[in-house]
Amino acid sequence: MTRAERLEGCDVLPPLLPPDCQDERKPPEAGHGGRAGQRFAAFNAFVDCTLAKLPRTDALVWFVLFRDARPDTARSAQSFIAKRAGLGKRTVGMAIKRLERAGLLDVLHRGGLNRGFSIYRIRPLAQDGDRRKVLAP
Repeated sequence: MTRAERLEGCDVLPPLLPPDCQDERKPPEAGHGGRAGQRFAAFNAFVDCTLAKLPRTDALVWFVLFRDARPDTARSAQSFIAKRAGLGKRTVGMAIKRLERAGLLDVLHRGGLNRGFSIYRIRPLAQDGDRRKVLAP
């Protein structure tokens, strides 16, 4: 099936990336629609290539941060992430560390008391080949 073919019996395009993305190292291509298209492409890349390899808690934290990202960074406290994801604050902290090790999240600023919110850059695919081992099923 080519990239532009439609699935039989529906009006939905097939996923942007093949289900097996182990060797996929580049970020998703920009789709139509500018920034919204890029976010949709990033979301598809995450779901198609990364989601099945993550623990549930890590995926929930990634989804909350992805929703908050404007345009490519998210500002949020771990307590706010925990509340929205239905997790404990400590669980969120461990998930953030695992996502960072996996190359799916960069912590640009660690917030805290008198330091404001933490700032994160969210990535749909692992950026470093060595980090992919963390995501092995």
